[in-house]
Amino acid sequence: MSAGMASSPCGSGNFDSGLEIKTRSVEQTLVPLVSQITTLINHKDKPNKSERTQQAIQRVGQAVSVAVGRFVGVGEAIAVENEELKEEMGMACFEARRAGDAIAKLTDVGMLVAPLVDGRKTVFSNKTGMVKAARMLLSSVTKVLVLADRIVIKQIITSRNKVLVTLEQLERVSTFQEFVQIFSQFGNQMVEFAHLTGDRQNDLKDENKKARMAAARAVLEKCTMMLLTASKTCLRHPDCESARINKDAVFHRMRFALEQVMEIVTDARPCGETKVLPLSIYTGIKDFKSNVEGLHEGLYSLPQQALSDQLEAVVERTEDFTDSAYTSHEHREGILQLCQLARQDTDQLIAAWREALSLNAKEASEEMELSILKTCQSVHELRRELHKVAVVRAADLLKLHAEHLPLRALKASGGEGNLEAVAEYARTLAEQKEQLMETCRLLCHVSGTEPLEITCMHAEETFHVTVPQIISAAQTLALHPSSKIAKENLDVFCEAWESQLCDMGVLLREINDVFEGRRGKHSANLKMVKAVKLDTEEQSTIAKLGLELRLLTSDVDTEVEKWEDQEQDIVRQGQSMSSMAYSMYLFTRHQLCLHQVDTSCLSSPGRHQLSVLTR
Repeated sequence: MSAGMASSPCGSGNFDSGLEIKTRSVEQTLVPLVSQITTLINHKDKPNKSERTQQAIQRVGQAVSVAVGRFVGVGEAIAVENEELKEEMGMACFEARRAGDAIAKLTDVGMLVAPLVDGRKTVFSNKTGMVKAARMLLSSVTKVLVLADRIVIKQIITSRNKVLVTLEQLERVSTFQEFVQIFSQFGNQMVEFAHLTGDRQNDLKDENKKARMAAARAVLEKCTMMLLTASKTCLRHPDCESARINKDAVFHRMRFALEQVMEIVTDARPCGETKVLPLSIYTGIKDFKSNVEGLHEGLYSLPQQALSDQLEAVVERTEDFTDSAYTSHEHREGILQLCQLARQDTDQLIAAWREALSLNAKEASEEMELSILKTCQSVHELRRELHKVAVVRAADLLKLHAEHLPLRALKASGGEGNLEAVAEYARTLAEQKEQLMETCRLLCHVSGTEPLEITCMHAEETFHVTVPQIISAAQTLALHPSSKIAKENLDVFCEAWESQLCDMGVLLREINDVFEGRRGKHSANLKMVKAVKLDTEEQSTIAKLGLELRLLTSDVDTEVEKWEDQEQDIVRQGQSMSSMAYSMYLFTRHQLCLHQVDTSCLSSPGRHQLSVLTR
């Protein structure tokens, strides 16, 4: 929901704050406000209300005004702590307070001057005033929320900058004592960064961004432990080239992941580039079917050649399956036959379409309708076959590599100081890497959603970069077979490989769920972690404010039980307005509390803390 969309319930649709709403927390705070503003404005068409209803409306108006006042108070506190937002936030808070006061006055029974109708007062006769106040409230509240959200982004950027500075210090250390001291600080910074980015990931509306954030954070999580052991190995064996290569690769990957997080959080693109996902076969077939089915509604919706070109683009991408050395002859023949059938059905459809156009037909003929159904069915069967091939391939590979034989052999060879054997098993592992990377590409073609496509690409990249790191770690151990830290380092990289195979198994199940229509919870939707700690006084203050607002809501709830059935719609509106106000208050309270993140409770991280970044 954009800020512009939020205006539509208000009638004219002219409201547009120019602010894009990117997070669920802001959207969920605004949705009930938009809904209840609509109810409030539309209720002017039912002007005759009993005295009791009049009093209820007044209480609701007062409750909203009080809640907005508290909401504004938090916004003003944010402005005080953030000079760059002071002017914008101050104006937005001023408008919100003014709008809340206006709504309170417009619902004040004592202020009504309208004549009695059948012994009852007429409320909301000033429709223009109510619409204006409602628009002002929606606009100003939206702006306060979006401005408050900038603070979250600022915190993530600040946290990331701290991590980068410490990362550079770690890269330059020359003694164990210096390394231990700086790495302890780095561990605390990474935990804080994980908390902030985890919250942000869960709050993002865009599922693609959420998947990209999950991928980047997974890299940082795994690389933190790699960085520890790779750096220690390099310090223990400063003249070892393979150890240096191993360490440099980890630092490079961490910096790249940190940059990815910043791109997602700030919507930045390096050098103005626009990242577009490579077109998958699933997407190609989906778009093709959409155009084919569109012919039901209009024969002139697209050029005839467009269908042929679109299908050929899909067929061309199936070469990733048919050209693979790992695709069986049976599967290859099945794919080629289904591609040919899809071509034939599309040609028949185009012929029937061309005939209908020559007759100046306004709608599809029976022959054309049948061709549409056959064409859609043939490409559906093609997709099903490709899905089966990709999933079977992935399942077979995961089963084949479940015992991790090359990893075991590399560890044993390295521990024996046998460089020749290390080289031999490294080639075997590299072959596995190529198979797994190709399988990830095939799964990407059939995954069924863009977030899953992103996860497939992340898996492919992880397999690609992890194998050279494992090999360099094994070479280091072979050169220093008695080194405990070199052995520990190799173990860490082998664990990362095993972990990625487990992740691929989860990914495979998710792709199957989507194909079968079971849209499960994607792995990017990780559990939110709260990094907020308030002192006793703050907790007490927040509890009192929350209690006061809840009591106002409770008063309205009590009235519901007493009033006439025909008047309960306005009461329900009052309940929702009060709940909306409470949601607004909770959101801004959270933004203020984020300023007071307390990491003092984080002890100097040991191995477990450093190897697991809480998601």
